Amino acid sequence: MKIFVIAKPRSREEKIEKISETEFVVFVKEPPEKGKANEAIRNALAVYFKIGSSCVKIVSGYSSRNKIIEIK
Repeated sequence: MKIFVIAKPRSREEKIEKISETEFVVFVKEPPEKGKANEAIRNALAVYFKIGSSCVKIVSGYSSRNKIIEIK
């Protein structure tokens, strides 16, 4: 399944807001430096979907706020 994510790094709290079935806004505390925010987004989505973080892959948008993520 592919989902579309809008990343919000450097947020005060970590949370996920569901906009539609395939669109989410992910708030993480980590800064967008050296892949820290991307790793936090992968971990947050893994917890949200109750799967391992290895099942969450960033397909597109590694250096952008708009990302396409594949959930296996």
